Amino acid sequence: MIHSKIPLAQTVIQLCKLKQIKHIVISPGSRNAPLTIGFTNDDYFNCYSIVDERCAAFFALGIAQQTKNIVAVVCTSGSALLNYYPAISEAFYSDIPLVVLSADRPKHLINIGDGQTINQKNVFQNHILYSANLKLDIKDESNVSQKEELPIFKNLENKLERMLGLQKGIQTFNETEINKALNFAKLKKGPTHINIPFDEPLYDTTDVLTVTPKVESIESKSFKINDAELNDCIDQWYVAKRKLILVGVLEPNAIEKQWLEILADDDSVLVFTETTSNLHHPNFFPSIDKMIAPLSEEVFKSLKPEIVITFGGMIVSKKIKAFLRQHKPMHHWHIDEKKAYDTFFSLTKHIETSPNNFFAAFLPKITHITKSSYLEDWTSVKKHRERKHSQYLDAISFSDFKSFHHILKAIPNKTILQLGNSSTVRYAQLFNLNSTLNVFCNRGTSGIDGSTSTAIGCAVAANKQTTFITGDLSFFYDSNALWNNYIPNDFRIIVINNQGGGIFRILPGHKNTDNFDYFFETTHQLTAFQLCDMYNFEYFKASNEADVIETLTDFFTISNSPKLLEVFTPRTENDSVLLDYFDFIK
Repeated sequence: MIHSKIPLAQTVIQLCKLKQIKHIVISPGSRNAPLTIGFTNDDYFNCYSIVDERCAAFFALGIAQQTKNIVAVVCTSGSALLNYYPAISEAFYSDIPLVVLSADRPKHLINIGDGQTINQKNVFQNHILYSANLKLDIKDESNVSQKEELPIFKNLENKLERMLGLQKGIQTFNETEINKALNFAKLKKGPTHINIPFDEPLYDTTDVLTVTPKVESIESKSFKINDAELNDCIDQWYVAKRKLILVGVLEPNAIEKQWLEILADDDSVLVFTETTSNLHHPNFFPSIDKMIAPLSEEVFKSLKPEIVITFGGMIVSKKIKAFLRQHKPMHHWHIDEKKAYDTFFSLTKHIETSPNNFFAAFLPKITHITKSSYLEDWTSVKKHRERKHSQYLDAISFSDFKSFHHILKAIPNKTILQLGNSSTVRYAQLFNLNSTLNVFCNRGTSGIDGSTSTAIGCAVAANKQTTFITGDLSFFYDSNALWNNYIPNDFRIIVINNQGGGIFRILPGHKNTDNFDYFFETTHQLTAFQLCDMYNFEYFKASNEADVIETLTDFFTISNSPKLLEVFTPRTENDSVLLDYFDFIK
């Protein structure tokens, strides 16, 4: 097997292997050549070559999202590293394990005017679980030609370190730091950064490993629930007649069915779920905005809960956040092993365990159900909303709203649905989705910048067909995502092209002015046709309801290339259709 001759490169690669990190996403460069050589010549690793570093990091995030294991991204020195930042921040807030392996120049070549060089140390410090800044291997000057003569200060430094026997110390330091970074990514579920200095020559190889790094493990934290806290929760639960459970982003099948059944049968409990919650039960309340957007202030008071329990990731609905901030509960418990955001400015408990652990300890101790009409009252409201929703669909003309109705119904059972941010995920929130679908969306930072790349990474790693629904601006913004040699033939993209940032038309602003159109909505006449031709996607388009229905009939069938459907909707009508919806369903 071929290895880089540089011990530090061997150390990084061997520890990744020992930690069972299989997926390596590499962006081309010279300074990272020692890593590229090592990873790509070892059959243990699945290596991917993605030129655009921003796309590469989101692609890796999609793989990690599905495998639930660390994925490594490898880049050269300089600004290449900074292009990872959007995906790193998404991984940080979405608890997705990534490790950045950035090659760097030696310390003595930084800030002297060399090209492709920036200050890489701790560059992600506000959005990273751990930063490891490794030390350069001590170079044997006996093998350095006169042309490569080291600067005198470095020469003296190396001789001194060798005299003190510090090479062994450097190796131990590097192994410890690499272990820490990989352990943090795995156990704390998030991104870490390992910055790796390499001196030239970078391309020398050997068939013999010269290092045997040791694996260091750290014990996972015990999340046992405090008895006093549990008893306090029980006391509060019995007193309250209105409890609202609000669920954010969750992986499919994250919550045990037995706990869901108990919660669903409690008359004093409403369970509000989002499209990204991947939780389904006839007694639960999906489509939160459909439920609460039409409510009057007087009715809001009757919905006000005494206890709010939250778990899962970020909440999409702005309306439920505004409601709970204005009508604060007496108690807000957030259940999460890592963190608790005070989203409604009323947080009273951070229960540091998993939802399953908490419910296993808590629900069996609830021996009687509090008498309440909370569930019954709001179930009748839900049924009314569903009837009005169906009536509205029959009444409206072709639009974004009607397109989503047909598209979401057509997605095949037991497949993956990836949603773009902005309008896309918000429209999806208004519909009752097929419960067999696994739904994902980059809601950590809610950006539009890497949704396509993430969906492709997901499609590569998953063993199910993946459909990605996105808006036009998000799609064109991340169009380099299609510059990817690994896209499965069953991957499907649906672009809702309303010729601009349609979400701005439903926000406060002076729409239908030149300034608004140009600087906010950013209207355009672009289509995806040329991109599909360039990247070998089978292209379909629809401009009316009949076209959408007909195209969707065969869109998901087996093909020899991935497919893209572009749905053109009326830009100046979509906002009125959506805003009128909330008046209609009152």
